Amino acid sequence: MMTLQTDLFGSPLEPDGLRYEPALVTPDEQAALVAAFAGLPFAPFEFHGWLGARRVVSFGWHYDFTRGRLDEAAPLPFFLHDLRDRAAHFAGVNSTLVAQTLVTEYAPGAGIGWHRDRPQYDKIIGVSFETPCRMRFRRKAGAAWERRYLDLEPGSAYLLDGVARREWEHSIPPLASLRYSVTFRTLAQT
Repeated sequence: MMTLQTDLFGSPLEPDGLRYEPALVTPDEQAALVAAFAGLPFAPFEFHGWLGARRVVSFGWHYDFTRGRLDEAAPLPFFLHDLRDRAAHFAGVNSTLVAQTLVTEYAPGAGIGWHRDRPQYDKIIGVSFETPCRMRFRRKAGAAWERRYLDLEPGSAYLLDGVARREWEHSIPPLASLRYSVTFRTLAQT
């Protein structure tokens, strides 16, 4: 749920277009999926020659930051089909519209800096595994920043759409324990 943090994070009102489901995946399903993640061909996240502390693997499409475009990636493994279908249902989209899946492994000490997902994508659906984390949100408001946060529990899902997707940046601070996320994205209409 969207939570108020006094001083730094301001009003408890959540960004329009952000939805949260605290229990999309059961603990037993989480354990089975995390075990299956071990067989994925993870590689360090690469951004213009810089290697991040987190490791990723993409399916369907992969965004190439060096060339600034989407490239085809391997098809979605069968073990992720049910999760994709449930995430799409939560987001109110047909699962056939989920074009890109990103599995991310956050080793202890890894996080992700402030960003907005690439404009080639539309709806962003994330599912968290293993370790709780705080997803931070900010957007420019004159000379200051409006700030919010959302505590993501293992097995939970969030949707970024509309204003939350297009106007707010998000980040996750470095974590003390291993965490995985699976992010599903639809493509923007051109």
